[in-house]
Amino acid sequence: MTPDVLTVQGLNVSVRDTQLVSDVDLTVGPGERVGLIGESGSGKSLTALSILGLLPDDVVPSGSVRLTGIDHDLIGADERALSRIRGRDLAMVFQEPMTALNPTMRIGDQIAESMLIHHTQPTRTAARAAAADLLDRVQLPADLLRAYPHQLSGGQRQRIVLAIALANDPALLICDEPTTALDVTVQALVLDLIVQGVLARSSALLFITHDLAVVATVCERVLVMYGGRVVESGPVHEVFTNPRHRYTQGLLAASNLEAAAPASGRTNLQAGTASRPRLTTIPGTVPAAGHFPSGCVFRNRCTHATDLCATTPAWSGTPTTGYACHHPAGASHA
Repeated sequence: MTPDVLTVQGLNVSVRDTQLVSDVDLTVGPGERVGLIGESGSGKSLTALSILGLLPDDVVPSGSVRLTGIDHDLIGADERALSRIRGRDLAMVFQEPMTALNPTMRIGDQIAESMLIHHTQPTRTAARAAAADLLDRVQLPADLLRAYPHQLSGGQRQRIVLAIALANDPALLICDEPTTALDVTVQALVLDLIVQGVLARSSALLFITHDLAVVATVCERVLVMYGGRVVESGPVHEVFTNPRHRYTQGLLAASNLEAAAPASGRTNLQAGTASRPRLTTIPGTVPAAGHFPSGCVFRNRCTHATDLCATTPAWSGTPTTGYACHHPAGASHA
């Protein structure tokens, strides 16, 4: 059996005495595209930064993060060891491309730099040629190699960041809200380039977003986070058409998306029209870090909560498909 590209076990993240992420288990298989969804403040980006070893000094992770081909745990690894992995075995596309690019370097040099640092190209000339090829793959002209980031549009900059991330054929690509600031047309192009890029390299993908329609387009499996915990996971089609956790059910209702199951088996979500009912909302707001209730972290916003929800719900299902809810949707007593 082929080992998973990424294995996260019992990940906890805390700052001083405040727990931000709790007991997260996560796997991404070879070539698999996994989505991580939830409202802002649910712990998605902290999980990604923990995998990359990019947390601030006062934020402390524990648990285990293993990457295929790397013989040591990434949690606790020193900066030198992590620098050898980032950009080579593990790469990330951040939400804001302007802050991810060096404003003082030309685009061609920034793309070539990663290949030269990790010795995937033997010379600067070879790296520049590879950079031109990468620009072509993300549908940008080669003359942008001499441009500076401020001379490009937001969509062009995001495609440059994607080209840099894919330059060394990483085993795992992490994307953290990579299309949030883009218009709809450019967003669709970038999403397509991400999928085609990982497919061409047989890379695994961990895609972080709050946009359920994007997950349905890009991902095969999804994990739902709330309060720093994974509350539900499974194949995208299964979770979106038959959500079990009450938080997942609330997210889908609030999105006003219609789920269908085409013959292909892929989930197709279409935005609601004006003739459909008004949006359903989840009561309350996401609590600040450290202020989530004990037991089920969603119970103070859940309309189905009972006294039982003051206890922590057990995980029901398999490690990759299941939920943690005392009163799941579809249950006879719900």
